[in-house]
Amino acid sequence: MSDIHKKIKKKQFASLYLLYGTEAYFINETLQLLTLEALAEEDREFNVVTYDLEETYIEEVVEDARTLPFFGERKIIVVKSPLFLTAQKAKIEQNVKVLEEYIAEPSPFSILVFIAPFEKLDERKKVTKLLKKTADVVEANALQVQDVRKWIISRTEEMHIQIEEAAVSLLLELVGSNVTMLAKEMDKLTLYVGVGGEITAKLVAELVPKSVEQNVFSLTEKVVKKDIAGAMRILEGLFTQQEEPIKLLALLVSQFRLLYQVKELQQRGYGQNQIASHIGVHPYRVKLAMNQTNFFSFEALKRVIHELAEADYNMKTGRMDKRLVLEFFLMRLNHIG
Repeated sequence: MSDIHKKIKKKQFASLYLLYGTEAYFINETLQLLTLEALAEEDREFNVVTYDLEETYIEEVVEDARTLPFFGERKIIVVKSPLFLTAQKAKIEQNVKVLEEYIAEPSPFSILVFIAPFEKLDERKKVTKLLKKTADVVEANALQVQDVRKWIISRTEEMHIQIEEAAVSLLLELVGSNVTMLAKEMDKLTLYVGVGGEITAKLVAELVPKSVEQNVFSLTEKVVKKDIAGAMRILEGLFTQQEEPIKLLALLVSQFRLLYQVKELQQRGYGQNQIASHIGVHPYRVKLAMNQTNFFSFEALKRVIHELAEADYNMKTGRMDKRLVLEFFLMRLNHIG
């Protein structure tokens, strides 16, 4: 639990919060906790207001913040799209001077929460410096692989539940490193075992379904190991789950493009985290891709990507049944090495 969360639980509320970063789960978690702790249940319907600064001027937000709440002792004002904190250009040019004046003297009955789902803020700007200095700041950044494992263990400990190391590994294998999806599955598992219980690998295998992305990764694993029959079984399972062939093809394209990029950067001497940063994907995906690249030469990967382009053309022009397109693609891969 972060220090900010601890303060919120102790009812030590700040007048300003800045929640920024690309991991939406941590932003939503903080906002939800703040709402639950700062407002009585009967006040939440009327005392939480949201503004989008792509549609609203900051003067309106500040005016609301300076207006007493109708009910209860305080209100929460959620401010989305504060692009003036970044180097990006916004649809509406905001008068940040008004906000700077408010930051210097915020209302005691309003909690202003800035939601900034951006990887970086422009630290050169006065308003950014002022907000970061004055507000309680939560950096909601995507976790590294080892940090995702720590987060899973920490979350179960908070709920007074134990989890096997093998269960953590299997959970990551089935769900991937998407924290939102992991939290959803962990909530289900903790509800099942109850306080004082233990989450085992066996239980994870029984209760946690593979995500579509993870199924596509497993399908790719079968392909690289020349287990086309196994790949076909996974594909058939995805069809049974009513997954659209065009979506599955797009995921395959994404996976093989990733393999090509990873292999190229590996040969240039890049490490796992450098590759992840360079191409903008989670380090855990890069780690898995690095294991798969050993099975393909550059030429083989080029041929696979060419076959995928052919499959895409056949699917979009209706020259062949969409399911057959994917099945033929897998069979042709058996001859690429």
